[in-house]
Amino acid sequence: MRPTALRFAQRPSITGFDPKKFAAAAGNAKGDPWARYEQWRYTGPFSRWNRFKGSFPGLGIATVAFAGYCVIEALFFKDEHHGHDEGHH
Repeated sequence: MRPTALRFAQRPSITGFDPKKFAAAAGNAKGDPWARYEQWRYTGPFSRWNRFKGSFPGLGIATVAFAGYCVIEALFFKDEHHGHDEGHH
């Protein structure tokens, strides 16, 4: 072996721990025996969209009601004396 090859050769681990094997095992969820038991957390009423949708009950109705109130107030309840001083009457 050349001296440069010795510098990059892997030394045996004292503890037997191999970080490459650990990373490969942690990144692969295919072999997870509990995956099908945990699937209920992410489907049906517990999906991300359904949890978000249930976070703000009544927000849609309140938004429409407030917009309707603003439109009705702007059309029918105009202040006739806006900008006039009280002393000129």
